[in-house]
Amino acid sequence: MAAPSNDERSLFTLVGELPDLVSSLVRAEIDQAKAELSYKAKHFGIGSGLVVVAGFVGIFLLGTLIATGILALSLVMPGWAAALIVSGVLLLIIAILVGIAYTNFKRGSEPLETIESVRKDLDAVTGRGEYGNR
Repeated sequence: MAAPSNDERSLFTLVGELPDLVSSLVRAEIDQAKAELSYKAKHFGIGSGLVVVAGFVGIFLLGTLIATGILALSLVMPGWAAALIVSGVLLLIIAILVGIAYTNFKRGSEPLETIESVRKDLDAVTGRGEYGNR
């Protein structure tokens, strides 16, 4: 005798398959949460690394600003102008690195899509929300 098609399965067969389906759904949601947390950790790590680099470049900025003050007092003209230009370039580098770090921190702090997906799944199981209106 041929195996019954999906349309001919009994209620008991469908209820028997339910635990496997729920188990698969839970596993898929956990895998998605792991992937999202990995993505967020990566961007927090990149952002943290760039803040450290910006701080390191900031140390050089402090050194050039001190040199600028010394040169400004001792020579009064061209020497300090060159040091001030170097300080401006370093400040621009710091601003760019902090901007990139901010973007990565912002990406890392976005809400998890998995939480919303689990809420929709729970609504579907309990018959609430858009699923309950059909």
